[in-house]
Amino acid sequence: MIVAAALAMLIAMAWVYIVALANSMASGGMSMGGMPMHESASMNMDANAGTTLGGMLAPAFKPWTIVEFTTTFVMWAVMMVGMMMPSAAPMILIYARVGRQAALQGKPFAATGFFAGGYLLAWFLFSLAATGGQWALDRAALLTPMMATTSDVLGALVLIAAGLFQWTPVKDVCLKHCQAPLSFIQHHGGFRRDALGSLAIGFRHGTYCVGCCWALMALLFVGGVMNVLWIAGLAIFVLLEKVIPLGRIVSRVAGVALTAWGMWLLVAALR
Repeated sequence: MIVAAALAMLIAMAWVYIVALANSMASGGMSMGGMPMHESASMNMDANAGTTLGGMLAPAFKPWTIVEFTTTFVMWAVMMVGMMMPSAAPMILIYARVGRQAALQGKPFAATGFFAGGYLLAWFLFSLAATGGQWALDRAALLTPMMATTSDVLGALVLIAAGLFQWTPVKDVCLKHCQAPLSFIQHHGGFRRDALGSLAIGFRHGTYCVGCCWALMALLFVGGVMNVLWIAGLAIFVLLEKVIPLGRIVSRVAGVALTAWGMWLLVAALR
């Protein structure tokens, strides 16, 4: 019960942060890279106007500072906590329950926090990569202030890629491990009593989850990284994919829908 309450509080705090940040950006507070919205808008205008370089038209770009990069990384990290911890909760609670039974037998495991921390570490590394991706899109002037792509072609390609990934063997393997957490633990040597071993098995579990969901997370750049409804929709889909018996069917149906949506958007953009 203590672990469940701690997870609920952690998830709730993450969503409070997400909603507050989205509202701040929507009302003209902060924008991408942690900079004030008026500065971001000015940069977009400059990028659209372009600057002449070597006889060619190149977008203007203001380099991110360390503070802006760190702020963006924190945003992604907290967002991954809010989106992914609900689907990881069953595995974490299984660890806590088995660990409690082992403690009663005089053979305690490492604290549950080490396992959960390893899981989150995998998603924090993904957050670092996502921050780099956002920086690249910002540099190319391909993001709106709400962090959705300004290019219909790019958005279509991301949708198609995410849809096709839903049908790949990699998706099958990763989703299988995420859907059967206890089987995953047994397959990788069982629960660990030492803190480092617990952290490592949690990280491995998180790595499979990243492998399962990274393409879905890329869809944030299509609907808007700070679009709360889009974030919530993806989080709910990830949860359903992992916990319901027909999760694999749901995954493939979604893949078809995403691919069709991307193809339609691509055709419309190229007309």
